[in-house]
Amino acid sequence: MEAFIAAAEAAAEAAGAVIRPLFRSALLVEAKGDASPVTEADRAAERTIRALLAERFPDHGVIGEEYGAEQADADYVWVIDPIDGTRAFVTGRPLFGSLIGLMHKGRPVLGMIDQPATNERWLGVEGRPLQFRSPMGGTPRIRACASLSEAELSCTSPDMFTASQAPRHARLRKAVRRVTWGGDCYAYGLIALGLVDVIAEGDLKPWDWVALQPVLEAAGGSLTDWQGAPLRLDGPGEVIALGDRGLLPEVIAALA
Repeated sequence: MEAFIAAAEAAAEAAGAVIRPLFRSALLVEAKGDASPVTEADRAAERTIRALLAERFPDHGVIGEEYGAEQADADYVWVIDPIDGTRAFVTGRPLFGSLIGLMHKGRPVLGMIDQPATNERWLGVEGRPLQFRSPMGGTPRIRACASLSEAELSCTSPDMFTASQAPRHARLRKAVRRVTWGGDCYAYGLIALGLVDVIAEGDLKPWDWVALQPVLEAAGGSLTDWQGAPLRLDGPGEVIALGDRGLLPEVIAALA
């Protein structure tokens, strides 16, 4: 595991060196098939991460947002999103991050959220407490939340939900104390800092959530689907992220 941690740290540093000079600069933005913005920063950062991992672990697989899957049937598979929150990135908001996750036989065992613009980093490893680095301080600790009516809910966008998901998420929004939109992976890091209680989203891909699961679990939280079951690579992408796991029955009931 120490070699895997060192590789994740090195990959984040290398990707950050690519991303930082392009942040808040004039970028060529294209449209992908799903209409999300793609920049040269996304592509160059993923190429950098893949090259480093391939050099250190040639027998490992990789799944990435920009360049797809290689050796996805290997025992160890890295799952990466070079810039999660590209819309925030291209509009100059530091609510994005690089996601680097590692699965062993289908189970996430290591996850990292790296914010290269603010120099913040969350590292979750199975069986270990969460590590958090930030020049602004902050303690990696989820907070207790006695009921959903006291909870802070976050979600990236109201536009991510299908026609069947939208009214279910609306019920959840009515049940909480307050709703904040935006944040992508950064909002999940805020759960680990005890600043957000719940996130419920509807269309996450594996590269969006694999790295998040070890981070949240290392902080004492959880990441499940809308039924409270473990997430699957071939699942629909409906996720519930919690700081206080005791909220799960109320959240599932609201989304039912």
